[in-house]
Amino acid sequence: MSISEIESKVKELRQLQSLIEEAQTEAEAIRDTIKAQMGDSEELRAGEYKITWKPVTTSRLDTAALKKALPDVAARFTRETTTRRFCVA
Repeated sequence: MSISEIESKVKELRQLQSLIEEAQTEAEAIRDTIKAQMGDSEELRAGEYKITWKPVTTSRLDTAALKKALPDVAARFTRETTTRRFCVA
């Protein structure tokens, strides 16, 4: 693939990313409107659609606190991974 073909693909990629961002922003605005309508309700029915907005509780390990309190334990259970990050600047 030539440099001009890559440049064309990058331009196309950026345009598509822009469209995706716009669509995500619009979708989030719609979600916010529905949530505002629901208020404190956890469920809403709209025709064939059932919309739920329920609290979800999760538990996560506070790795910063673990490293501070027990650095040797944190080091023993820390696993390093390597990935490649794709970025167009």
